[in-house]
Amino acid sequence: MRYRQFTTFVPQINAMIRFFTSLLLVLFALTASPNLLKANEEHELSDSVSTKKFNTGDLIFNHIKDSYEWHIATVGHTHISIPLPVMVYSQHSGFHCFMSGKLHHGTESFDGFRIAAEGKYQRKLVEIMADGTEVRPWDFSITKNVTSLFISILLILIIFLSVAKRYRDNFARAPKGLQSWLEPVVIFICDDIAKPSIGKEKYQRYLPFLLTIFFFIFINNLMGLVPFFPGGANLTGDISVTLVLALFTFVITSFSGSRDYWVHLVNAPGIPLWLKLPLPLMPIVEIMGVFIKPFVLTIRLFANITAGHIVALGFYSLIFIFAEKSIIAGYGISVLSIAFTVFMGILELLVAFIQAYVFTLLSALYIGLALEKHEHHA
Repeated sequence: MRYRQFTTFVPQINAMIRFFTSLLLVLFALTASPNLLKANEEHELSDSVSTKKFNTGDLIFNHIKDSYEWHIATVGHTHISIPLPVMVYSQHSGFHCFMSGKLHHGTESFDGFRIAAEGKYQRKLVEIMADGTEVRPWDFSITKNVTSLFISILLILIIFLSVAKRYRDNFARAPKGLQSWLEPVVIFICDDIAKPSIGKEKYQRYLPFLLTIFFFIFINNLMGLVPFFPGGANLTGDISVTLVLALFTFVITSFSGSRDYWVHLVNAPGIPLWLKLPLPLMPIVEIMGVFIKPFVLTIRLFANITAGHIVALGFYSLIFIFAEKSIIAGYGISVLSIAFTVFMGILELLVAFIQAYVFTLLSALYIGLALEKHEHHA
């Protein structure tokens, strides 16, 4: 019966395939010979289309990089954004504090400071010296990512404090609302990550940390997928944020490590003597592994989240790239571009959970390996 029901949709599926194939052929034909519609386009768009070409790199990097203001939208030539506090300390002129609106979206300087347009300090605040050189001051500004960090922390506190209050007041009742959403996830992290990786005797000591990093990464991954304020910041795609999270795991692992853990790093039993002397090859490899683990955590989360944003924005940019060749091509490719962008957005929902899960699981494994006590054989 199910097979018969499916076969009734075969003609429609074939028609859709033929339609998209024809659409792609038409789009490629239009982009290959844009002069076919050049006369009509110049007549219709001579007053509305800027001579400046669309820059895909600027669109992508303006989204995934940090900034001194929170851009909301652009209407015509008007940029709608939320100015953020700029706080810097200069060794030459002391402490300065002002709103980023004084910089006029990075096009002007204020009080001797500006946002570098190019060079090694690109998109960073620099101080303009008397000879015209740019010097990087101590920067304590509340940037877009920092603001997103505060928002996510506030959101996490509101969620978990309200759930904790409900458990405290109605412990005997069945969970509902946010409780019914969070309880299975908490039980999953406890039973499937913490207990198997760390051990049933010691997991409770580290469970709050594992829950914190999981929900912090997961919620910020979701907020990064929301295209409007207060979402849209690429917080978990900022390598400084992922590095700090990895350093937390590194510090906890190092201070929780048992005596056997540190002894086995230097003199692991069962390793042939020629791998230890005269060149301590295995101890070097083991000690390097201690520092490689947080590096892996840092790069894995940073690369996966950033790559997802880049791919989604790349599909979105196809509309403007094809439109520069032909307006009809731009409208045509927009159907596929938006479809792929929506598909990537749905896929990123899965990636948001997977990356939070992987980071939490690896952290639990590293902690469990450090706590493990090895049996000593004669």
